[in-house]
Amino acid sequence: MNFEFPFQTLPAVMQGPRIERRRVLIGGSAHWGTIIESGEHAGSLRLDDGRVVDAEGQSYLPPVNPTKIIAVHISYRSRSIETRNKPKPTDTPTYFTKPQTSLNGHGGEILKPADCEYLNYEGEYAVVISRTCRNVTPDEAWDYIEGFCPALDMGLQNFRDTDQGSMLRVKGADTLLPIGPGIVRGVNLFEQTLRTLVNGYVVQEAHIGEETIWGPHYVIADIARHITLCPGDVILMGTPCHSRSVNAGDTVECEISGLGRVSGTVVAIDAPRASALGVGHAPTDSPEVKRVACGFDERVPEHLKDNLNKARGNA
Repeated sequence: MNFEFPFQTLPAVMQGPRIERRRVLIGGSAHWGTIIESGEHAGSLRLDDGRVVDAEGQSYLPPVNPTKIIAVHISYRSRSIETRNKPKPTDTPTYFTKPQTSLNGHGGEILKPADCEYLNYEGEYAVVISRTCRNVTPDEAWDYIEGFCPALDMGLQNFRDTDQGSMLRVKGADTLLPIGPGIVRGVNLFEQTLRTLVNGYVVQEAHIGEETIWGPHYVIADIARHITLCPGDVILMGTPCHSRSVNAGDTVECEISGLGRVSGTVVAIDAPRASALGVGHAPTDSPEVKRVACGFDERVPEHLKDNLNKARGNA
């Protein structure tokens, strides 16, 4: 079995030509379309009904309709070194899930409740499942991938003390998964670079092929040993080092060369009304919360720390 990179034979989903499918809201109705890659209208969106529209300025919907969203905890070496001080966090991947209601479209608002201090960014790529997948080998898993999307796996870290086992509120709150703008195939994922930006400054950066611990083929085969993956299901493949908190008004983006760029703007909202009545576990600011939300600056590149300071207006 070929678990390593580079591959002797490039999987079909990564062989060209490049195809990008997007889903937009026009006139109150959802429409699918394909980005025009060349010619007079290159960069425009050709809707499935034949109309050609400007891809910029559209109201984007998530390009997925999953039955489930599964996320890998750590799958980049730099993230493992930062958080665990070793290049591989565990012998095999570990996972958590996010509800469908966490989905957010490109350009959407990311909600930060008033009682949560730490809302962390995590730039990632998402894998979209194309057909029912169960009990496959890693080599077979490539044939069950529709394509890849940039994604932002945002996290309300103040719920980590109570929800660390499930990550339910940490990663599952509404709007915490901007994804898109489209699903892309025909691009060699392992030759691409992932960057997360805050207010235009690069705060995370990783070459996917050089940093990946477990590829999507391994992860799909692992999950599908016991859980059937359905068409449209989403697997989030982890983030590199330097996940940090952002504030209301910040614009966060995940750009992956060859795939595109997804963005969201952080918006402050009131604390939930039930929280004032003492319902549920209150957000906390414990040493463990700070450890994850603030990270280990001594284990990340200097230019990422400098850029985050600039994004925060501190330089």
